[in-house]
Amino acid sequence: MEQAGAGLEKIVLGSLRRVPQGKAPILAWPLVCGSVVAERTRALEFVDAVLRVEVQDAGWKREMQSLAPRYLATLNRYAGQKVERIEFVIRQGKS
Repeated sequence: MEQAGAGLEKIVLGSLRRVPQGKAPILAWPLVCGSVVAERTRALEFVDAVLRVEVQDAGWKREMQSLAPRYLATLNRYAGQKVERIEFVIRQGKS
């Protein structure tokens, strides 16, 4: 089973490295943070090595900021583009 996981990771890494410049960190966000967090957040843009991620409220922002170093390390491993910082912004209005 471990070999299957490694093979899948290799496929994902290869795919992310073929997307247009600036898109890989956005596409990698749900993989990096996991499905539970991905359902409650949204990667908005990647500009000047900063990934902007929308969160529901101030509580989520605090929680995500505490996890940011871990997410940042994984993003840099997956995206193939240098992500220097993740900026969490609170969603404005209701969807």
